[in-house]
Order: sequence, then structure tokens, then C-alpha cells
Amino acid sequence: MKDSEMRFATFARAGRLGWGALTEDGIVPVPGRGRSRGTLKGAIAGGLLTEAAEYAAGRPAEFALSDVTLLPPIPDPAKIFCIGVNYAAHREETGRKEVGHPTVFTRFADSQVGHGQAMVVPRSCERFDYEGELAVVIGRGGRHIGAKDAMAHVAGYSCYNDGSARDWQRHTSQFTPGKNHPGSGAFGPALVTPDEIGDYRELPIETRLNGDVVQRGSLDQLLFSIEEVIEYISGFTPLQPGDVIVTGTPSGVGERRDPPLYMKAGDVVEVQAGAVGTLVNPVVQAD
Repeated sequence: MKDSEMRFATFARAGRLGWGALTEDGIVPVPGRGRSRGTLKGAIAGGLLTEAAEYAAGRPAEFALSDVTLLPPIPDPAKIFCIGVNYAAHREETGRKEVGHPTVFTRFADSQVGHGQAMVVPRSCERFDYEGELAVVIGRGGRHIGAKDAMAHVAGYSCYNDGSARDWQRHTSQFTPGKNHPGSGAFGPALVTPDEIGDYRELPIETRLNGDVVQRGSLDQLLFSIEEVIEYISGFTPLQPGDVIVTGTPSGVGERRDPPLYMKAGDVVEVQAGAVGTLVNPVVQAD
């Protein structure tokens, strides 16, 4: 495995958590030692991803994907920031006005599931919507990070589905209740380092519901770039290794279709962001 081929996943197996390199054949677990504290987030904080890639190079997969449960790449980020209305076409379909700063709301870590795990339609929710997005994982923390320096603070990318309970989201002008039901968001399958991706602006992004394309866009369409978003967020709070920024969704959300299209139990939803990979989740109804 070369530095430009780093893909790392967090997994559960037999009740224990681990992390390692994700390959076509499965997982090459990386043993916890030294500065990594035995987690992918710890390895990012310790600057150990290149060392981990060197460790995994040439080693066979120890666990098949069928033997593990993939979790969000960072199961316990200290902060998850979501950027709302960050594509022009999505802004137009929502009828929102142009703004001078990114629209930022937060998610809680326990609202997320990993690749292959079920997204959960909340109780008392009849409008559970999909939002395919690119997630950015912070590698080097900081405060007041300038846009020109921002990409040096990025550890990698992943796919995200910012599942939204629209009926809860529309209770007031605040998004939080509609974005934080347990199991409503999905994150994964792996952390992919910037070396593998190159210029993130060239990434396409697509959401499919039961195989049908419902969203399609490109990261060069962001109203506020990743660099600008990092600059803005770090202007009001320190960023830490492992923090997650979810960059926004293109047009085509179910709420704005005629007729509306929502996720329901039995559906399968996919978010694909070019070389970053494809996040796949079945949908179930909350008990």
C-alpha cells in the first residue's frame, strides 16, 4: 500500500472495536500502540497514518468484511459540523436567499451509523429525507485557520448521508431536532486520504434510492469551499483532530420533489463520491 492509497476504517468484531486498512479483500487491522491510543482518531492526532499504511503494506487481510461491522470512520468525533444549503441549485429548490457566510448546524456522534448499518426512520416522522454529502475529517487542529492553509489540516474524506426528519426540522427555524435522531445519519465506509483523491473539486457526488439516481452534483459547485468553511468554523471554535465537517448536499432532495419522495423501511440508499467510495445503507423503521 502506497501513501496515495490510504483507506482506513473503524470496525467492530466480536464485541471489540478496532481500526485498520480497508482493502478489496477485507480489513488489515492496525495494532494500537504509542500515540494512536488504539483508534483511528488517535492515529490521526498522533500523525501516524503514513506509518499505519506502511505497516499494512503487503499484509493480507485478516478479517473479511462479512466478519466485521463497519462503524463510522470516526465513531466519536468531538464535533460534527454540517453545512446547509451549500449548492446553488439546492438553495434555489429550497427558496432560500443568498447569504454571506456558511450556514452551520451540528450533529451528535450518536446519531450516526456506519456503512451497511441501518438508517432508522424516527418515530413520529413521516418525512425522512436523504442528503448525500462529502464529509471532511480534520487531521491537524487549530484556531483561526486561514483558507490558504486549510487543506493542510485535512486528514481525509468520506461519504455522508445527512438523513433528515423534515417534519421535526420544520418545527422552527433551527435544524437540530430534525438532524439528530438516533441512526438518522450515515458515515463511511472509510477515511480516504487527500493523496488518493487529488483536487476534491473534481469529485462527483450522487445519491441513489433503490437504484434510482435522485441527486447528482460535483464538489466544484459548492457555494462555500472546504477551505472557506474551515476558515469560518475555526474562527468561532477550535478544530480538533477527528472533527467532521459535512459539506452540503446538491439539489434533488425528496422534500422538494413533486410528489415528495422520502426514505421508508425496506429502502436501500447509496451515496457515492467518486474515488472516495460508496456508502450503502438499508432503511428500517424505529420500534
